[in-house]
Amino acid sequence: MYVAGLGTILLVLISCVLIFSSWKTLYQKHNLPPGPTPLPLIGNLMNIKRGKLVSSLMKLWEQYGAVYTLYFGIQPVIVLCGYDAVKEALVDQAEDFGARGKISSLDPVTQGYGLSFSNGERWRQLRHFTLKALRDFGMGKKSIEEKIQEEALCLVEEFRKSGEMPTDPEKPIMKAVSNIFFTIVLGNRFEYNDETFSALLAKVEEMFRLMSNTWSQIENVLPKLMAYIPGPHKKRDALGKQLILFLHERIKANQETFDPNAPRDFIDEFLIKMEQEKKNPNSEFTMRNTLLTFYSIFLGGTETSTTTLKHGLLLLIKYPEIQAKLHMEIDNVIGRNRTANMIDRNSMPYMEAVINEIQRFSDIIPLNVPRKVTKDVQFRGYCIPKDTEIYPLLCTVHHDAKYFSSPYEFNPSHFLDEQGKFKKNNAMMAFSAGKRICPGESLTRMELFLFFTTILQNFTLTSPTHFTDNDVAPKMTGFINHPIQYKASFISR
Repeated sequence: MYVAGLGTILLVLISCVLIFSSWKTLYQKHNLPPGPTPLPLIGNLMNIKRGKLVSSLMKLWEQYGAVYTLYFGIQPVIVLCGYDAVKEALVDQAEDFGARGKISSLDPVTQGYGLSFSNGERWRQLRHFTLKALRDFGMGKKSIEEKIQEEALCLVEEFRKSGEMPTDPEKPIMKAVSNIFFTIVLGNRFEYNDETFSALLAKVEEMFRLMSNTWSQIENVLPKLMAYIPGPHKKRDALGKQLILFLHERIKANQETFDPNAPRDFIDEFLIKMEQEKKNPNSEFTMRNTLLTFYSIFLGGTETSTTTLKHGLLLLIKYPEIQAKLHMEIDNVIGRNRTANMIDRNSMPYMEAVINEIQRFSDIIPLNVPRKVTKDVQFRGYCIPKDTEIYPLLCTVHHDAKYFSSPYEFNPSHFLDEQGKFKKNNAMMAFSAGKRICPGESLTRMELFLFFTTILQNFTLTSPTHFTDNDVAPKMTGFINHPIQYKASFISR
């Protein structure tokens, strides 16, 4: 029995050596960028610190340079770091790097449908129609500006109810931002005390929290394995399905009173298109694509704008001298009685610089959203095979010392010239770049300017807590960088 047991152990050891040797030879055959040596089956999981996916990838940037390879399981992933490499791929070779990669924390629900998650002809049809429909219902026009102005004033009144007592600004901000989406898509807003509205946003909040936890970070590296393992990521998928069900109910409500000659909102535009294309077997205007297009716009627009505003208010409390300069600019350009509008933006370079710096410093989506190459691509002397996933790390772009003089400090001067005028910096890529740049960029810029300006026109922001540099720094953990929880006092001016 001893000899048999020893033989079994030797057989296992020899098999492991052969597997590792074959695996190493196989992965070295490809002319891929350098990177840490992967292990069989689990790839580079051991190179990712638990719960610190983003900071782990940034550390590998220091070690391997601007372009390196990681293995997520047995699949190679090309990581791009710094402005030059990311711009070279997403902008200079936009067509080659223009496909959407898998979003492990959303794919179990989306499965390649909808505007943000699709590729090829499906994506082209949906993007063209969605952008046109958004413009028809106000994106970039005076009508949507007026809706954002009204919502900003509603948010001010909500903050005023706190009577200058410290309050958590998160839920009122999320309700205000979400109402912009609902106004465009559903044709109506919700009152802040509406229970259905509050319950819906609580699900969104929990879903994004789960998307950034350790389980979802492991899922990014080992998606096939995690599909069979129970855990909090399964609850995240269930929440996503509940949100889609809510949107489906709203679409069905529209269908009951639908008049193709008088579209009332974004949903009606899609219903008209679905009716027009119902005899086309190749049409992408199906209920599934419609639902997941609304789902992607809702998640993308609501969470990113909400999180940017939360980061921004925290930073303005931390740096009262910056807040004072903004108050002075608002008083000089707008005064305290009239409502801010988008024309004012041209006369407010410091506000524009501060908002851009909030977006850069906060790094809301540090990993970007994965891309995929559409064919075999030559890039910086390496051959990247068709369908290989690409991670263009926005956090490395926003911390590129070549383009930002103090990349780890909050410094609005990054966006100001010597005369104090706003200076655009192409290395601010909060909306990504290239073929997959955020379709709601113009709407988000409008929201951020009008919300920040209206809040500061009415209030001085303070807090009973003294915040440290570490408190306000982005945590660089998972899919979204959320700020710490905090309370703010809104002191009427």
